[in-house]
Formats: sequence, C-alpha cells, structure tokens
Amino acid sequence: MSQLFSPLSLGKVTLDNRIIIAPMCQYSANNGAASDWHTIHLGQLSLSGAGLLILEATAVNPEGRISYGDLGLWNNETQQALDKSLKAVRQYSPMPIGIQLAHAGRKASTEKPWDGGDAIAPDDVNGWQTLAPSAIAYDANSPVPKAMSQSDIDSLIKDFVSAAKRADELGLDLIELHGAHGYLLHQFLSPLSNKRDDNYGGNLENRMRLLLDVFKAVRAVFPSNKAVGVRISATDWVEGGWDLDQSIVLSKALDELGCDFIHVSTAGLSPEQQIPVKPNFQVPFATAIKEAVNMPVIAVGLITQAQQAEDIISEQQADGVALARGILYNPHWPWHAAAELGATVTAPKQYLRSSPHGQPSPIK
Repeated sequence: MSQLFSPLSLGKVTLDNRIIIAPMCQYSANNGAASDWHTIHLGQLSLSGAGLLILEATAVNPEGRISYGDLGLWNNETQQALDKSLKAVRQYSPMPIGIQLAHAGRKASTEKPWDGGDAIAPDDVNGWQTLAPSAIAYDANSPVPKAMSQSDIDSLIKDFVSAAKRADELGLDLIELHGAHGYLLHQFLSPLSNKRDDNYGGNLENRMRLLLDVFKAVRAVFPSNKAVGVRISATDWVEGGWDLDQSIVLSKALDELGCDFIHVSTAGLSPEQQIPVKPNFQVPFATAIKEAVNMPVIAVGLITQAQQAEDIISEQQADGVALARGILYNPHWPWHAAAELGATVTAPKQYLRSSPHGQPSPIK
C-alpha cells in the first residue's frame, strides 16, 4: 500500500493523502481582492486529487503585499472577493483548503515578476514604505525599510489576528503562518536582517519572539478543530545567518505551543545565498526537524517524481510532501502518481472516463 496516499492528520484536520499544494503567489489580485483568475486557478488545483490546497501568501495588511497584485485579507472587500472564489471551488471539490497569512516586510512593494520584479520606490503610484525589523535594505537596488516600532509590531499582531478571524469566517480549514523566504517573520528570525537591541532582537530567544507571539495570537482566535502551522526557511544558506540549529530550537518551541505542523523550506532572505539546488535538496532539513518534534513535518523542494515522494514518506524523512511549480506544470500530478503507485484519488465524476484506454483508473 502506498504511504504517500495514506491519510495524514494536521491537528484535527485529516487529509486523504500526504500531497500538499504549496502556496504559490499569482500576482493577480486587485487591491488585494481575489479575481476571476483565482477562481479558475484554485478550481483547477482543487480537482487535482491532492490532500490539501494552501492558498498563496495572503497579506494581512496592504503594506504586507509583495507586489501591488498580491492577494490580501484585511477588510470586507478582500474577504468578500475571496469568498466568491471559494464558494465556486467548493461546489465541485471537497478538498480541505488552507491559507498562508503573510507580511513581506522589506521585500514588499515590488513589480510583478513578469514585469521584472524590481523594488518600487515608496513614492511611486504602485509602491509604499516598507517595514522591517531593522533599517537594512534587501539589496543595493531596494529602498531602505523603516525599522518597526513597538506600536508597529503591536499593530502587525492585531492584523494577523484579524485576518485569522476572516479566514475562519470564510470556512477555511487551516492557517499557515509565513515565516520563510525572507519575508517579515523570517527577517525577525535571521541575525542578518535583525539588528535590534530590544526584546525582538539580539539573542535567539528574542529573534524568535515575534513569530511565536503571532502564532499564539492566531491560535487563540482560530477554532481548535482547525489547524495552525508555520512555514520556515531552515537555513539562509549564508554564513552567519539563520540555520538548522536555530530552526530546531524554533520548531521545538512551536511544538510546545501546540503547533499543528511545520512546513520546511529554505532560503530567500539574502541575495548572498548559495543554494545547492538538486532533487530533495531541502528534505534533509525536514528530516532533522522531524526527529526533534512531535508535530507533522512537510518537506518541499524539487520533489517531482511519484516514487521520489513515496520514498520520502515511506522512509520517514517527512510526514507530507508539498508541490509548487511541479503541480502548476502538471495539475493532475496526484492522479498520475496514484496510477504509478497503485493508489486512488478523489476527482469529479465528470472525469471518471479520462484514463487512457486499457489502463485502470486511479480516480474514484
């Protein structure tokens, strides 16, 4: 029996299989509001047979967007627009759906990637003043962010709480807090971007404080029958930066607070990163964290083959695998994996006749 297609519980949310669709930004929102593109895109992914769909990084306030095209969840307009897309998707898919709540920090206020992705000046019509733990720009071509005051931090936590309440009202099953890829919560974690001398900077305990505070605040308002987890970058891939040892300390702290899962990625904080890109290159970080915590651990990163994913689960390197670019390229990846591994997935009855002639159908 395929282990990849065995059930997985993230807190009290049970998935039919261990394939997770990772958050992938679409840069196609209007002032934070989901568009028809989101309905089409999410609808397609919701029919993939994966165990869980996590919506793209969703900003908790306008300044938290990576670009002016990013999805948001900070007012009634953004909530209502997302509700429209979700209602359309849910008509045809029973797949659990989560959302990644985020703030981009100093990596905010950029062009859309297909327009170059460059930083946009605060006084540009599509730009704004960025925030960060310290007034350190991401690179030489980026504006210097404003170092956050205690008042800014307090407002940020309130914005995460407000977005979490809206996520619950939307009927979402799960929240993933974005502490990875060089965005704001990761910026507080890393000594490369956090040079503060208050309770949110300096030693590891202080640098972890904001992420833990946000987790506790969100967990307190999101129903206990729904899951709250965290995505981290386990290393900056830069000497003197955030690394695996610190990630393990953070993961243990989250575990003790009742975190329902941890999603382990790497990199994104510094342009000086040196990443040894190859299949499974991030999986060892997930495995090391899995050995240190009780909560489920999700691995990600160049996982493209069915047997590759099966081996990660069966060899207990991780509890779940997340696909991003791979499932954009092949939205029926779970169908094909199920066929290869002798398993089945849930798919619409309209597609029951889709298997090639003479081959058993992997969909039910």
